[in-house]
Amino acid sequence: MNVFASQLPRRQVLGLATAAAGVLAAAACTEANPNRSQTETVDTRIGKLEFTHDFANGYPTKATVEKLYDERDFQRACQAYLWALPMVSAGEVEHVYMQAPGAAHGDILRLETFPELSRFLTANATTPYTLTWLNLETSGPYVLEIPPGPSAGFVDDLWQRPVTDIGLPGPDKGQGGKFLLLGPGQTAPAGAEGYFVARSSTFNHFVIIRLLSTEAQERQVMLEKFRFYSFSERSNPPATKVIRLDEGGRSLANAPRGLTYWEKLARWVSEEPVQERDRVMMAMLRPLGIEKGKPFTPDERQKKILTEAVLVGEAMAKANDFDKRQMELSHYADGVQWHFSLCLDVSQEADSYTQLDERAAWFYEATSTSAGMVTKTPGVGSVYLGTYKDKDGDWLDGAMTYRLRVPPNAPVQQFWSLTVYDVDTRMLIQNNQRIADRSSRMDLVKNEDGSVDLYVGPKAPAGLVKNWIPCVPGRAWFCYFRLYAPTEAHFDRTWTLPDFQMVIPEP
Repeated sequence: MNVFASQLPRRQVLGLATAAAGVLAAAACTEANPNRSQTETVDTRIGKLEFTHDFANGYPTKATVEKLYDERDFQRACQAYLWALPMVSAGEVEHVYMQAPGAAHGDILRLETFPELSRFLTANATTPYTLTWLNLETSGPYVLEIPPGPSAGFVDDLWQRPVTDIGLPGPDKGQGGKFLLLGPGQTAPAGAEGYFVARSSTFNHFVIIRLLSTEAQERQVMLEKFRFYSFSERSNPPATKVIRLDEGGRSLANAPRGLTYWEKLARWVSEEPVQERDRVMMAMLRPLGIEKGKPFTPDERQKKILTEAVLVGEAMAKANDFDKRQMELSHYADGVQWHFSLCLDVSQEADSYTQLDERAAWFYEATSTSAGMVTKTPGVGSVYLGTYKDKDGDWLDGAMTYRLRVPPNAPVQQFWSLTVYDVDTRMLIQNNQRIADRSSRMDLVKNEDGSVDLYVGPKAPAGLVKNWIPCVPGRAWFCYFRLYAPTEAHFDRTWTLPDFQMVIPEP
C-alpha cells in the first residue's frame, strides 16, 4: 500500500479498490471481446438513462428498465387521475349520502342548511336541494314520480353525464309525470306506457332536484308528493323516506387524496360496465393494480407510485381548471376574467375525441351536468359564470377585499346569485358568519342606477353588511355567478358582468 492510500479511511480505501477492480475487469473484458462497446448514458427530463452500446443500438440496462417501468406507471397514474375524476367524484356523493342516519338508496336526502350544503362541491346556497342515489343493478328499472310545480333537476350517470332532465327543463316541463330509468341491459317492461323512459349506460346514478318556490311551505307540500320506487313495486309503491345529514359529519363529496382515490376508483371499475371509449385506459390501469373483477391489492411499489400520482395529478387538475387552455367553450366575453365554468358538451364528447381536459376541469370543482345547465334557450335553465382572478389577472386572495359591481337589469327571469367557494375543498367558503352567497332574492343595498356592489373580504364595508361575503385570510377562493332562466341580453352580450376589483377598505 502506498503512502497516499495509508492516509485514507478504510471505507474510502475499499471503495477505491472496488472501483479499480471494476476498471480492470472492464479492460480485461474489452481485451477478451474487442468488439464490445461501452454503454451510453442519455440525459432526459426523467433523469439519466443508460444503454448498452449506444441508445439506437443498445439495450436499456437493468436499472434503466426498472426506472422506465416506474415512470411509465407514474405517467399513466397521473393521466388516470384526470380521466377518473367524474367517476370518483360522483362516487363520493354516494359516500356522503350514505352517512345520513338510516340512509338507503332511493331515499330523498334533503339539503338546506349551511353545514349540509358545505359537504358538496360548489353547491348553490340560495335554493335547497333534494338528492337521491340509485343502483339499478340491485333495484332493477326504477320509477321517479314527479309532482307538478316549480322544480328543476336531472338524473346523471356515474360518469356524470345527463340521463334526463326533470321539472321545468325536462320533458315534463314542470307539469309532473313518471320517469322510468333503465340501466345497462334493461328494457322497458310491460306496463311502462305513459312513462318518460330514460336509458343509461351505468347502473349507479344520482338525482338532484331543486324546489324553486320561494315559500318554505310550498316546497314542503311538493316534497311530500315525490315518489321514488322500483318498477316492480308500482302497484303499491312505498312512501319515499326523507333523510337529513348529521351536521357533525366531516366526510366531503370531493375527490379524496392519497391511496383512497384509487381504492374508490377500483370499486367503481368493478361495479360498472366498461365503456367502449375507456378500454385503453383499462389497459393502463392494469399495471397499477386496478382491473375489473379483481381485488385491488397494490404492492409497495405500486402504492408509492399511486400516492405520488394523486399529488401530481391534482396539481395538474388545478392548472387545467384554474388556468384553462384550449377550451373554447369557456369563453364568455372579451376583456374579462369571467368564463363559462361548465365548458364541455354534457355528453363529454366532441366530434373526434372525448373531452378529457374539459370534463376534468369541471368535475375537479363541481358535481353534475344537465342540458339545463348549458342552456342556449332564453328563459330556460341556468348559466354558470366562474372566476379565479381579479381585474388585474391576480389570483383571488382571502386576505384582500374585492368589489363586484353587478350592472342593473340583470338578464334573468328568476334570479341571480354569487356564491364563494374555498379552493382547497371547492365547497362553500367556511367563515364564522356562515355566509357564502348573495343573490337578487335578498334585501341588498342598491346604487341609484339599480346596480349592486357586492363585496368579498375579511371585513364588511361600512353600511354594506347586506352586500358582503366574508372570506378568510390565508385561504384562496373562487366563485360562481349564476343566472337562472337567463334572458336574451345574456345571450347577445348586451349585458356582461365586469371583473372583481381589489379595494382598500376604510379603517
